[in-house]
Amino acid sequence: MLGAHIIPQALNNNQETWANLEDYTRDLVRDGMEVYVVMGSYGIGGTGDSGTARIIDNGNITVPGRNWKVLVVLEEGKNDLQRINAGTRVIAADTPNSNTVRPDWGTYRTTVDAIEQATGYDLLTALPVPVQQALESQVDTGPTR
Repeated sequence: MLGAHIIPQALNNNQETWANLEDYTRDLVRDGMEVYVVMGSYGIGGTGDSGTARIIDNGNITVPGRNWKVLVVLEEGKNDLQRINAGTRVIAADTPNSNTVRPDWGTYRTTVDAIEQATGYDLLTALPVPVQQALESQVDTGPTR
């Protein structure tokens, strides 16, 4: 079964993989960090308990094939935009919208550049171009819990 969300998600993706990433995000905030989150989806066709679905709700909602999330992590403070630099932690994750996903969201880390290429979006545009390019090309290797 696909979960009832703004973005239809396979149950395991929502209740395990994304839930674990959301828990980790809350832990970061409890530890004194600020986290900016952007999320979306792309492609068509997710696989839940009832099999693969391309559309639901009598054809009114497209079920995405993939879900992605980008997190910018900063120590708590002021003037956030000015404090972001090439060393700022940026976590980008891209998962299949499927019940076969692994619960460890860290295995789905990718670059912001890869998400931009898949979606056509241009993310982190408020940053100076050199900082944006540096951050978007890196795969996060930090802790996942």
